[in-house]
Amino acid sequence: MNLSVLILLPLLLLQFELRLTESAGREEGFVGTRGTHFVLNGAPFYAHGFNAYWLMYVASDPSQRHLVSNAFSEASSHGLSVARTWAFSDGGYRPLQESPGSYNEQTFQGLDFVVSEAGKYGIKLILSFVNNYENFGGKKQYVDWGRSHGQYLSSDDDFFTNPLVKGFYKNHITTVVNRRNTITGVAYKNDPSIMAWELMNEPRCQSDTSGRTIQAWITEMAAHVKSIDSIHLLEVGLEGFYGSSSPHRTGINPALNIGTDFIANNQIRGIDFATIHSYPDQWLSNSDDQSQLSFINNWIDSHIEDAQNVLKKPLLLAEFGKSQKDPGYSTLKRDQLFSAVYSKIYQSAKRGGPAVGGLFWQLLTEGMDSFRDGYEIIMGESSSTTSLIAEQSHKLYQIRKFFVRMRDVQLWKRARAEKSHGN
Repeated sequence: MNLSVLILLPLLLLQFELRLTESAGREEGFVGTRGTHFVLNGAPFYAHGFNAYWLMYVASDPSQRHLVSNAFSEASSHGLSVARTWAFSDGGYRPLQESPGSYNEQTFQGLDFVVSEAGKYGIKLILSFVNNYENFGGKKQYVDWGRSHGQYLSSDDDFFTNPLVKGFYKNHITTVVNRRNTITGVAYKNDPSIMAWELMNEPRCQSDTSGRTIQAWITEMAAHVKSIDSIHLLEVGLEGFYGSSSPHRTGINPALNIGTDFIANNQIRGIDFATIHSYPDQWLSNSDDQSQLSFINNWIDSHIEDAQNVLKKPLLLAEFGKSQKDPGYSTLKRDQLFSAVYSKIYQSAKRGGPAVGGLFWQLLTEGMDSFRDGYEIIMGESSSTTSLIAEQSHKLYQIRKFFVRMRDVQLWKRARAEKSHGN
C-alpha cells in the first residue's frame, strides 16, 4: 500500500462515520449557553469550524453561488459545524450598505443565500456586523460617512464615540437582524441557522489604550443588539489581548497595545461567550516555530483558565492559522499548529471545560485562486491537515455522544423513580 493511501485511509474511515452521524450534526434549534458550555437541544455543542469571510460577496453573484454550496458541502462532510463570516460590506465595490441606511438588494440576497444554504448543510453561522480594518469598508467608511454629514472627526477611532456614526452602525445592526430572508421567508432574528452575532471583527482603539472607549462602546452596542434580538448569542469579536483589569496577565500579550481588555470586555452584560484569535506567525514573526507553538499553548491555556474561573463563560478560538507565505513554511509545521490548537480544545472539552471549539482561517473551495491569502485550506489539496480536521470532528462528536447518553440515562432514572413513586 503506498503512502498516500495510508494517509487517506483514516480520513476516509472518519468521513464514513461522520456521514453516518450527519443527522446528529444537522439538528435544528438555537445554540445557547449553559455555564461555560454551548448547548443545542439540551446537549453540549462544539463549534468546530472555519472562517469564510467571502461567502456573501461571492453569493451576491448568482453564477458563483455553487462555490458557497461546495464549501458548505465539503465542510459538512468533514464534520465542521460552524462558519464565521461577514454580514457587512460598507461602500466600495459590490457593497451591502451603499451609504448609511441604503442597501444593495442583490448583495443582501447573497447573504440570504448564505443563511439559507448554511441551514441545508447543518452549518451554524457567526455573523459579524463591521470590520475594524478598511477591508469591506470598516470603521473608516463609517467615519468618512460621518464627515460627509458635516461631522468633524479627527480619527477612525471616532467610530466608537461619535453619536451620529454610532447611530449609523446601530441602524445597520437593526437592518441585518430584522432582515426577512427572501429565500426562506424567515427573519434573521428568528433563524436558528444563525448561531451568534459579532459586534466587530477584531476591534481596536489605539487612541485610547486605557480600554475605556471600547468598554463603553461594547456596553452600548450589546444592549442595542439584545433589545432587538434576545434569542441569538452575542460576542465582541476580540483577539484576546489582556488589559488593565488583569495586570498579572498582560505579560503574555504579544507587543500590542490596542485598547481592548479580554476580561472586562467579556464581563459586559449581554456578551454571551468570549473569543480569542491567535496568529503567532504574525504577532511573533521574528521568533522560531517552536517559540510560536509555545506561545499559542500558553495563550490558549491562560484564556481557558480565565474563561473557567473569572468569566464563567464559553471560550471560542475564533481565528487561527499558519500562512504558506511564512519563511520556512511546511505543511508539517501547519499541522503541528493545528494539532496543538485542537489538542487544547479537546482536552478542555473532555473534562467539561470552557473551550468550546476552534475556527481556522480560512476555508476555500476549488476555483477560488484569487481569494488565496496563504492561510487557505482547500480540503482536496491538504490531505494531512484535512485529516486532522476530520479527526477533531470525530473526537468532539464522541464527547457530545457521551454527554447525550449520560443525559438520557439521567432522564430514564428520573422517569423510573417517578413511576415507582406513583405506584
